[in-house]
Amino acid sequence: MILALLLAAQAPSAEALSLGRELAASGTLATLLPMIGAKERDEMVATQMSLSDAERETLKTTADEALKTETDKLFDAMGKAYAEKLSVDELRALVSFNRTEAAKHYRDAGPAVIAQAMQIIGRIDFKAKTLATFCAKTGKGCAPKP
Repeated sequence: MILALLLAAQAPSAEALSLGRELAASGTLATLLPMIGAKERDEMVATQMSLSDAERETLKTTADEALKTETDKLFDAMGKAYAEKLSVDELRALVSFNRTEAAKHYRDAGPAVIAQAMQIIGRIDFKAKTLATFCAKTGKGCAPKP
C-alpha cells in the first residue's frame, strides 16, 4: 500500500508528460531523425535491385511509416523521462523557448553545425591523444617504438 502511494506520488502529471513530449519532439534529435531515416531508407531501397519501381515505392512508404512509429515511441519515452527529471516550471520554460523563432533557427542550424563539428571530430583521435599523454605523464601504456 505504501509502495503504491509512493509510486503514484512520483508519477509525472499529465501536463508534465505533455510538455516533456513536446520538448522531445522539438529537440535536435527531432531535426536529425528524418534526415537519418531518409538516408537509411534510400540506402535500403538501393540494395533491393530485384524490386520493381512500384515495389520500391512501397518499401519507401513502409520505411517512412516505420520511422514515424519508432520516432513516436522514442519521443513518448523521452517525454516521460523529461517529465520525471524536470519540474513542470522548467518544462514550461523550455517548451516556451522552443516555440520561439530563435529556437526554430537554432534547430534549423543544428544539422549543419553537427556536420561541421563531425568534420573536426573526425580528425581527432581521442584514444591516441589520451594514451600519448598518459605515456608522457607516467611512462606506461606507451606505444611500442618501431
